[in-house]
Amino acid sequence: MIRIFVNGLAASAGAGLTYLHNVVPHLSALPEVRTTLVVQPNLRDSFNRFRNVELICPQGISGTARRFCFEQWKLPDLIRKARAEVLISAGNFALRKSPVPQILLSGNSLYTSADFYRDLLRRREYAMLADDFVKGALANKSVHWADQTVAPSQAFADELRRWTGREVAVIHHGFDHAAFFGGEVQLSADVQRKLDETEGCLRLLFVSHYNYYRNFETLLRAVPLIQKLVPEKRVKLFLTCKLEPGTNPGAYDGSFAGQLVHDLGIKDSVVQLGAVPYGSLHYLYRACDIYVTAAYAETFGHPLVEAMASGLPIVASDLAVHREICGDAGRYFPRFSPESLAESVAGVARFSNIRSQFSLTAKRRSTEFSWVEHIKQLLFLATSLQTRPDTGRLPNVQTDFRSLLPQQKSNLARNRIMQGIRS
Repeated sequence: MIRIFVNGLAASAGAGLTYLHNVVPHLSALPEVRTTLVVQPNLRDSFNRFRNVELICPQGISGTARRFCFEQWKLPDLIRKARAEVLISAGNFALRKSPVPQILLSGNSLYTSADFYRDLLRRREYAMLADDFVKGALANKSVHWADQTVAPSQAFADELRRWTGREVAVIHHGFDHAAFFGGEVQLSADVQRKLDETEGCLRLLFVSHYNYYRNFETLLRAVPLIQKLVPEKRVKLFLTCKLEPGTNPGAYDGSFAGQLVHDLGIKDSVVQLGAVPYGSLHYLYRACDIYVTAAYAETFGHPLVEAMASGLPIVASDLAVHREICGDAGRYFPRFSPESLAESVAGVARFSNIRSQFSLTAKRRSTEFSWVEHIKQLLFLATSLQTRPDTGRLPNVQTDFRSLLPQQKSNLARNRIMQGIRS
């Protein structure tokens, strides 16, 4: 038996919420694991149905500052009351003095991104720049406070090592094919109508709420260039957001991107769907032809795996993370070059045999990401932290974890945990 405390207070949207929605059900299914999960009150209904999971939803701690103060001064008492043996901090910030061994899940590449810094300066987003500086300093300290820091990709782990001087373990995030494609929520009538109206067009897809680091502007500037290179088909770019103020989480202002759509004369080519429920996303992926992303900062990229599993060729900015996740399933372009983006899309779109080959490669590649394997490696780290001496050396979770498990009295519990995962 192992008791794990998961701090998910920072999860509100995007990758953080996707992570909890996938990991918590797997943890709850393991009889040898008892999980205490702390999340924001609005997520209570999403997680209160799981067995073996004690749910804590503190009130009145919205906002980064309030949440951080609560975590540093109140959370240790909750961890002790839960009799937890290992803390998993899932929101980039660690407890300075955790009462139990602590695993920090670090997944925000903005703190290490020079491109994001320059982008905020260019946009004169000085308040956001100051906020990023403070959060970045705390994120850097957090890597030093944690007993073990984990990154979702090797590329991001390398960035963290250069930034902090500390060793960082790598555990890829997973993908659950059955859960993703088993979603029975139909597309809304409005979204389905927009798909029906674009039958026979070249449908490009980008799944993201609007933010600066996903580099929407480069993607939008590429649209008229793609149309010139593929004149035989009308080009339609589907976005799962709206480029309007107040329609996206966070403080990102989409008005400039919205104005760019008008200035480029591509209003009829850019289909702004707004948020699409996760349970119906697979219908949208399968209705499109190519997945595109021009992001200049990334740590993993769940939509990339979703797109590959749906058989979509990938055209992505040339980031080390994108190459690591997509491999031969993608074509890559310099991240701020709409011309190269357009040429890459056209190169895939014009030849059906290339699209078919990319589609097969993408589907195979997607099978290499597993939440079961992720949980297995995460629990290995958790159990090893309980017994290993504080040598400062991190275990290698990507080697055969069985040969690295600590021996003696905890073997029986570990074996039961691993058997539960395999079953």
